[in-house]
Amino acid sequence: MAETQQHERDAGTAERALDVAEKLVQTRGFNGFSYAHVAADLGITKASLHYHFPGKAELGEALISRYAERFASALARIDAERPTARGRLEAYVELYADVLVGQRMCLCGMLAAEYETLPPPMATAIIGFFDANQAWLTTVLESGRSDGTLSFTGDAEEAAQAVIGTLEGAMLIARPYRDLARFHAAARRLLDGLV
Repeated sequence: MAETQQHERDAGTAERALDVAEKLVQTRGFNGFSYAHVAADLGITKASLHYHFPGKAELGEALISRYAERFASALARIDAERPTARGRLEAYVELYADVLVGQRMCLCGMLAAEYETLPPPMATAIIGFFDANQAWLTTVLESGRSDGTLSFTGDAEEAAQAVIGTLEGAMLIARPYRDLARFHAAARRLLDGLV
């Protein structure tokens, strides 16, 4: 019984550490915080944090993995709840908007800005995140074009890249202004260009 409780406490501490680190990455970037920041926020020692994540690189990998899993779950919900390609694209845009509401950025978008300074496993994981998003968007765009609800020129994969690039860029520009309307204007133009 005591061993189970210790395991649950350890898992809870690791999860809370990821929550704190995620917020720090989304607001400051990966290079903008240290273990000391996370430990102080949690009220634990840096040594305790090292127990859960041996180094900052492992913490970063865990962050990307968890974020990618959550995003994949969100995409699965969108597929289940939105029957049309347009509806799926609108829900995809809202995933980005919801992050921006809290004055945060897409975790992997922030990490992509620091790509050259990140450990190779993190860099690989970031590419995996964007590849998975591009694959999902490509399927949505192809479906919409085949059923006549979406219209765009060129390759669906290139259009998917443009969707991701536009949304990530719109977040970057809206954030310093603290103006969600800027993001929504760019997103609306993007979606209107696909119908």
